[in-house]
Amino acid sequence: MRKRGAGRTGGRTVTRGTATRRPQDVAAARARARAKAKAALVAAAGGTVLAVLLSGCGGDAGQDKPSGSAEGRHASGPSPQADPAKNPTRIPRVGDRLQAKIPDESTQVVAVEGKGKNSPDATVRLYTRQGGAWHEEHRWAAHNGKRGWTHDHHQGDKRSPVGVFSLSDAGGVLPEPDAKLPYAHTAAFTPPSYWPKKTRHDFDHVIAIDYNRVKGTSPLDPTRPQGQAKGGSIWLHMDHGSGTSGCVSLSKAGMETLLRTLDPKKHPVVVMGDSASLRH
Repeated sequence: MRKRGAGRTGGRTVTRGTATRRPQDVAAARARARAKAKAALVAAAGGTVLAVLLSGCGGDAGQDKPSGSAEGRHASGPSPQADPAKNPTRIPRVGDRLQAKIPDESTQVVAVEGKGKNSPDATVRLYTRQGGAWHEEHRWAAHNGKRGWTHDHHQGDKRSPVGVFSLSDAGGVLPEPDAKLPYAHTAAFTPPSYWPKKTRHDFDHVIAIDYNRVKGTSPLDPTRPQGQAKGGSIWLHMDHGSGTSGCVSLSKAGMETLLRTLDPKKHPVVVMGDSASLRH
């Protein structure tokens, strides 16, 4: 008498509880599992591989522990009445070196001020220029690379690049909320399923920072004009409560405000770095 739960095929017994499974069924199940895992890494966007994300703000970004700093917890939204600037024709807390790199035609600046060289905590401020004076319109708590900042960014260093970069393209898993920047709406932005749950909405909305990328293309474009070693996929995107792999993250409300406000006709740029580098 054959034991309960055992099946014999070609002299080989395969047991699965009380069900009998043929070897070919087992092989098919394994193939389906492999295909499912592969599908999590490949997005159907002109053949773009989701691994592109891993070189920028992906990877283990969501595995960092929240910083718990007071700055990371403060409320976000419209800026309170700002202190009068010593020189309203300049972006506050930005020194001559980076100030000089802001194009004359730019009338919108996203200023990202990191708490420290090795800190993941930051503040994002949105400035608009009216006449010759800059006005702070909004302020949000934010995060940058989990290891801080660098003047020589390389792929995998987990630091955000210091500098002035244009903002020309956007996209995300969710439809654009009246975005003025060209917006690529595609599920290809969906983070891999094996990332921590808290990162699932990181790329619902993103704005590409024009660091080592081709302007006028989707943020998912893998082209790296300065070479792969210089990294890429540096974005503004939604926050998960801790440092990133090089991007700058802020609240959903902040991202939606930026998307509704940043206008290609106003030549928006981001000025970013730790506080000491910004002032230098």
